[in-house]
Amino acid sequence: MQYQASENSPSRQICDCIVVGIYEKRSLNTAAAIMDKSSRSALSQLARKNDLPAALGEATVLRKLAGVKAARVLVVGLGKKTEFGLAELEKATTSAVQAITKTGAKSVAFYLAENGGDFSDIRQVVFRTVVAAHKALYRFDQMKSKPSKNPSRIKKLILGCADAAACEEARNEFAAADALSQGIALARDLGNLPANVCTPDYLADEARRIGRDHKSVTTKIMGRKDLEKFGMGAFISVTQGAQRPPRLIQLHYRGGAKTDAPVALVGKGITFDTGGISLKPPPGMDEMKFDMCGAAAVLGTMQALAKMQLPINVVGIIPACENMPSGTATRPGDIVTTMDGKTVEILNTDAEGRLILCDALCYAKTFKPSTIIDIATLTGACVIALGDHYSGLMSPHDELASELLTAGVTAGDLAWRMPVAEHYVKNLKSNFADFANVGGRPAGAITAACYLWQFVKDQNWAHLDIAGSAWESGSNKGATGRPVGLLIRYLMNKGQQ
Repeated sequence: MQYQASENSPSRQICDCIVVGIYEKRSLNTAAAIMDKSSRSALSQLARKNDLPAALGEATVLRKLAGVKAARVLVVGLGKKTEFGLAELEKATTSAVQAITKTGAKSVAFYLAENGGDFSDIRQVVFRTVVAAHKALYRFDQMKSKPSKNPSRIKKLILGCADAAACEEARNEFAAADALSQGIALARDLGNLPANVCTPDYLADEARRIGRDHKSVTTKIMGRKDLEKFGMGAFISVTQGAQRPPRLIQLHYRGGAKTDAPVALVGKGITFDTGGISLKPPPGMDEMKFDMCGAAAVLGTMQALAKMQLPINVVGIIPACENMPSGTATRPGDIVTTMDGKTVEILNTDAEGRLILCDALCYAKTFKPSTIIDIATLTGACVIALGDHYSGLMSPHDELASELLTAGVTAGDLAWRMPVAEHYVKNLKSNFADFANVGGRPAGAITAACYLWQFVKDQNWAHLDIAGSAWESGSNKGATGRPVGLLIRYLMNKGQQ
């Protein structure tokens, strides 16, 4: 997609479609008011007759509006004026793009952001608009014999700006916003692929592709013998029932000084989760292809930051395997030894994510990172606690937690902090090993995080449980690409320090 920043009046803007907004109580936004004057009050007359939308996200296309050069004007509802901010801008943009794709428009100009308030930072307006547009245009057609009936025709996105200075600032942000959008799309594609295609080797190949495309990224792929060499007994235990071999995938992005400690991103890569011997019930099991969305988020983030050339060092680590039942699969009650020598009694083989992650976290420590963040579709308990609106954030480190929460708010990729504390660790008590891999139903998302905490107590560490936010179910079933936006914003902020 091409991008352009323009300080032209919306009435004089030449393109296939202009997007303006209307608030509740028939109040036109600034751009719509300008067009209303050019069209001899055509918009305000329609508003008085309730022929224009006002509820947030509703949209109406008008053709050949008098006094306006664009062939179409799309009026989108902005909701209450006092509540219109970046989140509402993103929703309105998404709705507008969805409506535009049903027309023949190829170039679209957006005039939704007002001056001041949340919109005083043009960079945020650019990111929210571009990312929302790409999300609305996203299609997953790779596995279909025929493409979608309504393929995107939008080739050019124009952002209306208040003045030349704002235009220049916007132009400087388009490439980064596009890179983030592509990173989110990559994470969505990987999540949406079926498990017979997106295998551990497929994820490894995707990492290699990122390395080939970007000189700043190097990769290394490790197999079962390497896992055995490093004593990753917990990781190996999960792979024992699967025929496809496991992979420990590494991506090293070097954008900072050689002496700068990297940020480590560790993504859970269970390419399909049957639950192992602790077999899951059949309903909804197809969605367990999404159990590698933590890995997908790391790959999407690594690609985006390489395209953006952020001045920071990052290492991405992905333990990838399948969790399958067979005669060689790990059994409930088995005890394994992790990379750092701790022993774990496996009471439930469906709590496998924490088993592969604990060894991956131990391995991440070998790179002496400044921070470790793991990303995982870890617990159904987090879905019960937070639904699909927020990712669960657990960290004993207040500063890191605050940085991640702020990044999520800025990116519109929200997280909610949950506690990590010693009194939860007692739930993991085992009579036969150092601890068990599950702690019962109470506080299930928290005890899972506390399990991981045992392996990174000397680290600046945070855990993101994305079991609720990584994909949608129902008629809109599909991966969301979260939390790539949150991670990129966090890394952008770190790179500016």
